[in-house]
Amino acid sequence: MKSFKRLAYPYIIWALLLIVAPMFIIVLYAFTVEGNGVITLRVTFNNFVRFFSDPIFFNVLVKSLKLAAITTIICILIGYPAAYMIAKLKGNNQTIMVLLITAPQLINMLVRTYAWRGILLNSEFPAEIKVYIGMIYNFLPFMILQIYTSLSKLDKSLITAANDLGCDNKKAFLKVTLPLSVPGIISGITLVFLPAVSSFFIPKLLGGGSFLLVGNLIENYFITTGDWNFGAAISLIMMVIILISMYFTRKLDYDKEAR
Repeated sequence: MKSFKRLAYPYIIWALLLIVAPMFIIVLYAFTVEGNGVITLRVTFNNFVRFFSDPIFFNVLVKSLKLAAITTIICILIGYPAAYMIAKLKGNNQTIMVLLITAPQLINMLVRTYAWRGILLNSEFPAEIKVYIGMIYNFLPFMILQIYTSLSKLDKSLITAANDLGCDNKKAFLKVTLPLSVPGIISGITLVFLPAVSSFFIPKLLGGGSFLLVGNLIENYFITTGDWNFGAAISLIMMVIILISMYFTRKLDYDKEAR
């Protein structure tokens, strides 16, 4: 057993170098002021006070959460019927449809977004609508695949039993299929909401610079203005929001499994 434990050492080192160390640096910058030396560090909460006291920054955060929430809801409304129809197909038809959905994901998301930029370049859509189109296009497959996986694992005999007990197709869907597919919906919400709330290049490319989200703020303060301390504070705030979102979505999943 001890020999097998040694196989985990490379992964532990990898996690320390690529996850723990960068997070420590982010936290260090977030709670210090600009111009600190290596020996004398001045701890401060001003970066966080600045973010929450300025209505502009707070409005950007609210806008980001709103965009991610609406994107997620639209992905559910489109993704569930699509996943349901795919799950109803038989044999190779299911495989073909899944391949058609996953094939665009083989292309880098940045390239796909640039393609949409060219498509929407001369359109009369507002910047916000263009960003929504890019968000939904890029994240919809994650929702479809998660719900499809949940539906494909559904025991068909449960539907038959519901029909035998007097349920028509509508009632069988509402009483059996929909509740049992909730874990797939929750997984889809996690995979859509979390990247959508922190996305920066989709609003940047499709919004034409007029649609600012939290991800764009972080990019600007790290790359453009060079204020790494404030950028790190915003990153830490977003990390806390993402962790809280993950906690509640997982809690919903566990509560559903416990019933």
